[in-house]
Amino acid sequence: MAEPESQLLLAVGLIEKDTNGDALWVWCYPSVTAELRSLLLRKCCLTDENKLLHTFVFGQYKRSWFYITTVEVQESPALKKVTHFSIVLTAKDFNPEKYAAFTRILCRIYLKHGSPVKMMESYIAVLTKGICQSEENGSFLSKDFDARKAYLAGSIKDIVSQFGMETVILYTALMLKKRIVVYHPRIEAIQEFTRTLPALVWHRQDWSILHSYVHLNEEEVEALKACTGSYIAGFTDSEVNSRPDLYDVYVNLADSEITISPVVKEAMTMGKLHKEIGQLIVQSAEDPDKSDSQVIKDISLKTKEILATLASLTEVSDGDEKPTLNSETLKQKRFPPATENFLFHLAAAEQMLKL
Repeated sequence: MAEPESQLLLAVGLIEKDTNGDALWVWCYPSVTAELRSLLLRKCCLTDENKLLHTFVFGQYKRSWFYITTVEVQESPALKKVTHFSIVLTAKDFNPEKYAAFTRILCRIYLKHGSPVKMMESYIAVLTKGICQSEENGSFLSKDFDARKAYLAGSIKDIVSQFGMETVILYTALMLKKRIVVYHPRIEAIQEFTRTLPALVWHRQDWSILHSYVHLNEEEVEALKACTGSYIAGFTDSEVNSRPDLYDVYVNLADSEITISPVVKEAMTMGKLHKEIGQLIVQSAEDPDKSDSQVIKDISLKTKEILATLASLTEVSDGDEKPTLNSETLKQKRFPPATENFLFHLAAAEQMLKL
């Protein structure tokens, strides 16, 4: 059963850009820390010099998700001195479609009334009942937005049509819990691409590794580095290419190029097994009769097969409840070197390796 909104929603906020060109925090409920306020000002695009309007962006910072819808004010008697505004929601869950729908309704309310009071009423209604309804501004029902739907909203087929057999590099990096950085000048392209990647390792269903909108800002970079294990981080600044301390695998989405860092070259050595997986991914994705979710299922079945092979090599040793893999046992099976190497590093990633 889905968690009630009272356990998921954290706060709502409002940022305005006035006729003087100043972007400022105007209001929030119940509260947003100063650190998070400056981060969200950076994300909302109203402080950008390039004047590009990003209607909806989302990301994660220190285990809180943020969702921002920005609109241009046109002929609103209630907001005479405002040219643009952003509605910000922070929450504990990943669900862009849910929060895009809710922020759109809040935007309509604010355009009409020009006061945060009416927005707060709708926010509290969703917080307590999971629903807000109005004839003029539209209705929002939390339970219409299942988390699983959000996990399946991206297109694996699009990724495979862009990267072909190289998709197996992304699959391997995710399986081995490596750090992936993705660059593209357009934030919308990054968000669409990065949100889909965790589906390649569907058995984990873990979207907490996703940081789809990161700036090369000291606090943000430090927060990213503090993440334990792997992550997928999206950047619109090409300078991230010269930050090898931030990635094991670098994806230049604009040029369709994937680079493996020398640090992980050995763990990421490709062999016959990877070729098999790559061919399976490409064949499945290129089948016009298969949906994205069917492609994910095909990849997931192959993953389960690999994990079953790994499990068959483990044994329960004295005093340990969890079966672990002994590297000697793995060597005795005489797998091809690249397969043995992959299984060894996968056992380490899945915490199945006997130390």
